[in-house]
Amino acid sequence: MARVYLSLGSNLDPQRYLPAAVRELRERFGELTVSPAYRSKSVGFDGADFVNLAVGLDTDLPPEALNDWLHALEDRHGRRRDVPRYADRTLDVDIVFYDALVLDGPGHLQIPRKELRHAFVLRPIADIAPALRHPVSGRSMAELWAAFPAASEPLQVEPLAD
Repeated sequence: MARVYLSLGSNLDPQRYLPAAVRELRERFGELTVSPAYRSKSVGFDGADFVNLAVGLDTDLPPEALNDWLHALEDRHGRRRDVPRYADRTLDVDIVFYDALVLDGPGHLQIPRKELRHAFVLRPIADIAPALRHPVSGRSMAELWAAFPAASEPLQVEPLAD
């Protein structure tokens, strides 16, 4: 089994789509570690605020199969793929870490995700896995978050319905 950390985000009805995605992940993978959710400004385009959270889970799926399953999850929740890559979305789910794997693969499969340089990905993972070490830099998530210029990308805790 591999330990995997995912980043989930939505800026179109996140109160609906994020809890629904967490429920489906729990149904498929069992016990999850779920971070608080955070509201932040959209990055890469001018859009509504995003709400993001992180999930830790164990899986026996290889990264490519997990990525395919996550794309299907996004699609079941109205993710449109006929719009620009940086656009409003109902659900965005990315594999940030898959054990200590470093991979650049098909379908935007990049592990660890470069978006870890943003507060909306780093903070939720640091919340649930502070001792997790980045497979390239060797720094823990707690160390990376402590060094992050948090004022540059403000986050606000966003309660989600269960």
